Amino acid sequence: MTLIGRSRTRGVETLSLDAPEHRNALSAALVGDLAAALTDAGKDTGVRAVVLTHTGNTFSAGADLKDPPAPTALTGLLRQIVELPKPVVARVTGHVRAGGLGLLAACDIAVASRAATFAFTEVRIGVAPAVISLPLLPRTDPRALARYYLTGERFDADEAARIGLLTVAGDDADDTLAPVLDGLRRSAPEALAETKRLLTAKVLETFDRDADALTALSARLFASAPAREGMTAFLERRDPEWVV
Repeated sequence: MTLIGRSRTRGVETLSLDAPEHRNALSAALVGDLAAALTDAGKDTGVRAVVLTHTGNTFSAGADLKDPPAPTALTGLLRQIVELPKPVVARVTGHVRAGGLGLLAACDIAVASRAATFAFTEVRIGVAPAVISLPLLPRTDPRALARYYLTGERFDADEAARIGLLTVAGDDADDTLAPVLDGLRRSAPEALAETKRLLTAKVLETFDRDADALTALSARLFASAPAREGMTAFLERRDPEWVV
């Protein structure tokens, strides 16, 4: 059974993260299914653009702590979104945490309703936002990232738009998204591909330079004693031992 829903309307392929009972956490299976769906969309000449969205009240809670993807798989997925020869647009109506924010940053355009909330929670479980930094650092305000990376604080959709994590926030995600999709449908496929290549060049330079080091860092941190304590505390719904 696939964890990705698929539908198409007038050339726009909608891929929905569809594991709401697990808050669409990035499990090995979900990452694999999303990569396969993106591959299909990239090859399909009937697809003008891809919308990445979700079922349930959470876009993604980040890595599945019980069945995490390999760091190389997550790195590959983020790069695949950036390199896909068609625009990828995130549509968010719920909460986004940790690794889920990497998906937003990898998308070309990201739209959210004001019901959405965001947080880089990695430091609170003893790891760091390593792999997701590949698309985040080139596209997001560095002073804001310093605050939210280091504190794990929650912030709202308007703040996410202010710092560049989102393109735009609105009261209704679909109303906000409508002119974006209209514009993409009116654009020539070849022109969209070349324009996306211009826009993503700097992001891909970051992948080329830093992907191996950040993937290794992620693997090392997730295997560390602080991470074991942090993840155990999270699953047991208690504070980890370092909280003062």
